[in-house]
Amino acid sequence: MAKIILSKGDKVLREVTLCKERVTIGRRPHNDIVIDDLAVSAEHAVIVTRDVDSYLEDLNSTNGTQVNGQPVKKHFLQDEDVIELAQYRITYTRDEGADITGHSNAVIRHSGHGLGPNHIARIKVLNGATAGRETPLNRAITTIGKPGIQVAAIMVRTDGYSIAHIEGVNCPLINGKPIGTEACRLTHGDVIDLSGAHMQFLLN
Repeated sequence: MAKIILSKGDKVLREVTLCKERVTIGRRPHNDIVIDDLAVSAEHAVIVTRDVDSYLEDLNSTNGTQVNGQPVKKHFLQDEDVIELAQYRITYTRDEGADITGHSNAVIRHSGHGLGPNHIARIKVLNGATAGRETPLNRAITTIGKPGIQVAAIMVRTDGYSIAHIEGVNCPLINGKPIGTEACRLTHGDVIDLSGAHMQFLLN
């Protein structure tokens, strides 16, 4: 199970295990993580955890939220990511036993698919100017789509690959059906539709 560590400067203020689906962060006392600082909004951000995956979402805060020095609206969290709110830092850490690779260039064993131990999946663009281009999914999390329009994340787990909606009004389509709010398992041949951009998930 993952946890977050709130600190200011060199001082650790609090550690919280992410055992709830939603952990809210903000200045007001009803938040799960209360930061009493005027630079932090009343309801600043939320960390949503589903299964073994967590993502951070900025709740339209006044001063914004950064992860690893970059401003974000929504971000899938990886081990050792650092969330910055004003002068405060929140470090996200994942326990070693969690069901995710935790490595930026992981190679996963897919015993259930009859694939070789070093097999890496890929996505193939099916339309547009880059039709035919293939991209290997050799990272723990690969984001696809157009920021500000529609973005999804493909996540590598020890038992396969899943896709989740990150940004945009509409959810991605898999084989013509919206994936909804939960992460969706990908299988060989699935066609992903991101705002009219079609990609195929390939495992062999």
